[in-house]
Amino acid sequence: MTKIDAGIEVRDAHLHNLRNVDVEIPRGTLVAVTGVSGSGKSSLAFGTIHGEGQRRYLESVAPFARRLISSAVDPQVGSIDGLPPTVALQQSTTGGGARSTVGTVSALSNSIRLLYSRAGDNPKGLYSDSFSPNTPEGMCPACQGTGTVHEPTEASMVPDPTLSIEEGAIAAWPGAWAGKNFHDILAELGYDLDSPWQDLPKRDREWILFTDERPVVTVKPTRGADQIQRNYEGTWRSVASYLTKTLAETQSDSLRKRVLSYMESRVCEVCGGRRLNPDALAVTYAGMPIDELGALPLDRVHAVLSAQDPAPNSAEDLLLRQIVPALQSALDLGLAHLSLDRPARTLSAGELQRIRLAAQLRSGLFGVAYVLDEPSAGLHPAERGAVLDICRRFIDAGNSVLLVEHDMDLVAQADWLVDVGPLAGERGGEVVYSGPVADYDADTPTAKALANRTLSLCDAPRPATGTLTLSGVRARTIDGLDVSFGLGQFTAVAGVSGSGKSTLVSTVLAGVLRESASAVADEGDEGDAGDDAADDAGSAGEAGWGVDTHAGFDAVSRVVQITQRPIGRTPRSTLATYTGLFDGVRKLFAATDEAKRRKWTVSRFSYNLKQGQCPTCGGAGTIEVELVFLPGSYTTCPDCGGARYNDETLEVTWHGLNVAQVLDLTVDEAADVFVDEPKILRAVETLQAVGLGYLRLGQGAPELSGGEAQRIKLATELQRSRSARRGHTVYLLDEPTTGLHPADVALLARELNSLVDAGQTVIVVEHDLAVLAQADRIIEMGPGAGSDGGRIVADGTPAELAERDTATGRVLAARSA
Repeated sequence: MTKIDAGIEVRDAHLHNLRNVDVEIPRGTLVAVTGVSGSGKSSLAFGTIHGEGQRRYLESVAPFARRLISSAVDPQVGSIDGLPPTVALQQSTTGGGARSTVGTVSALSNSIRLLYSRAGDNPKGLYSDSFSPNTPEGMCPACQGTGTVHEPTEASMVPDPTLSIEEGAIAAWPGAWAGKNFHDILAELGYDLDSPWQDLPKRDREWILFTDERPVVTVKPTRGADQIQRNYEGTWRSVASYLTKTLAETQSDSLRKRVLSYMESRVCEVCGGRRLNPDALAVTYAGMPIDELGALPLDRVHAVLSAQDPAPNSAEDLLLRQIVPALQSALDLGLAHLSLDRPARTLSAGELQRIRLAAQLRSGLFGVAYVLDEPSAGLHPAERGAVLDICRRFIDAGNSVLLVEHDMDLVAQADWLVDVGPLAGERGGEVVYSGPVADYDADTPTAKALANRTLSLCDAPRPATGTLTLSGVRARTIDGLDVSFGLGQFTAVAGVSGSGKSTLVSTVLAGVLRESASAVADEGDEGDAGDDAADDAGSAGEAGWGVDTHAGFDAVSRVVQITQRPIGRTPRSTLATYTGLFDGVRKLFAATDEAKRRKWTVSRFSYNLKQGQCPTCGGAGTIEVELVFLPGSYTTCPDCGGARYNDETLEVTWHGLNVAQVLDLTVDEAADVFVDEPKILRAVETLQAVGLGYLRLGQGAPELSGGEAQRIKLATELQRSRSARRGHTVYLLDEPTTGLHPADVALLARELNSLVDAGQTVIVVEHDLAVLAQADRIIEMGPGAGSDGGRIVADGTPAELAERDTATGRVLAARSA
């Protein structure tokens, strides 16, 4: 390792798979932290270095708070000397609540509202809060600033009035016990449950659906002979009241979606969907009310505000001097296509991180260490130079930058390289090199990737076996586009950020496939992720897209859309449960002699059921630490130590392992343990095939990156595909290489090509040049972003595109052999 005079000195870092790492990192420089997926680089950069910086900050807060959070922040390091304050910007697929927007995440909305309050024409004494739809001062009183009114009606709550209550007429009732509770209360109150809903007296129907009364009755539920017979006091709530209360209080996206499906939604008649009250909407700046400015793409907002001529040193002048440079930073980072009012939940993890990155430039911090998590994600190779420029600006301002990155073109331009590995999981966790980038010469995946960046471009594509044709595509910035996709081919859709790639593939093409009578979507098998993917496509009417004609879709029997949405939102959703292999594991435990002696079934070995789970954490293995002033975080359960199960359940073993120890196995370790269990082994081997051998079977969803979640979904689909072919399948993937080292990209590309070699169709939205180079065909969208995009600027083999003067063509030509 190269010795440095002054820097950050890490000693005995042993978080996760780090093997008592010692490393020195220079300050005031651009340091790239690299390694294959799962090598431990994020554990070093974020968990250890930023974690220790966070721990030191938290030591300065009140003792009672420190006591609550001490176990939530544990960098597991011997010592770190020379550590400045740290600021971390990590990949995240969540950007805040339902009202969170590009403007709120970037903090630009605050400045824009202040600008309107100080420089808008005839502001009438309005303050900045008067221009926010999220405050009582600014929101439309009729819709509370949402722009939409949701109202439960008889038709929405009871879609089939020919059914009786007993037959499920009140479809809006919740499932499981809560719905049965409402049913039983009505029975105790003497309402007719057996006649068709439409035959009930109107006053009875209206009382059931809309009453504000909350009677409490003694319910005598009917239970099975083996169940405890116990009465309870039940409180009635009308169906409309249940829906409106749930909508206002739920934090669950899936429950919110269900509730809204039983309500009628319409644009607010008072504000016309503009969310603000009349006083705020009457004020204009640069000839526009604030909602109109917020709907423009950022490049147009920049142009409008740059054209203003305020009086020197006026409030308007001072505000514009803050806003315009911040907008320019956002444009430099490939965010020109976004608007200030764009909901944060619709953004990719890369877009969210770059918005936060642009916002940091306004903070004026000095002497801090920025830890950045792959800020190039979602950027076209031609746009990634802006990331380097931003990093250099941080350094010029007196800061340090640690860049966790897989783009070898960016890594090559760093001042210093820390490579963690050599491989993933148990075979990683060591610093294999720390020194100047130019001096790195070793037999490691990163050194090989740095030395071999030349691409071999495909010029002999697999012939298409058919064609999917779309004519007159209209969606967002796409207007009247005609496009075709070859069946039996690997097609990559490329283009700069915001050019319309994801809109074309993940929204329009996915939507037409779903609406096609012959296509059966498998997203429903994927739990929350499937619901989210279906939301991305939606129906044409709901999602605001349309096509004039489409052809060739009758040849498709299945569509599988694999997104980077989480496989779950809590530690209860794990790699083992999502892939289905845990069902087989529980059957093995239930089949042991000891389990049979105790008369335990597979249910006993589920951490989601009371009989087997740890009572303290309820089988989650973690407990959530919540503070009013800090985000909640998970910490290991103090009673089960993360095992999830109670002690009695762990007494049963299979091949010397209890069920918690099985969940603690890595995928690679599981391949040896289950070598004689074909069904489980098949799932394990598909996870290995996409480079996930380092993950643990019980790894919870919150610990997984978007790229890992997408590869887990792909592995699950590969497992299904190999066990039973079900006609022609179209696979749609959106930037599947996000978060992947070049060595892992090669594994992923191999698996995707195996699907095409087997006769299926793969269509990916992608920026990675290694994937683009080996595709049968590239469709490039552009030429720019937003209103300057939405068109096909090039279409052909990778070799043919390298001859075109387009953003993708130029970078392919520069990197080709």
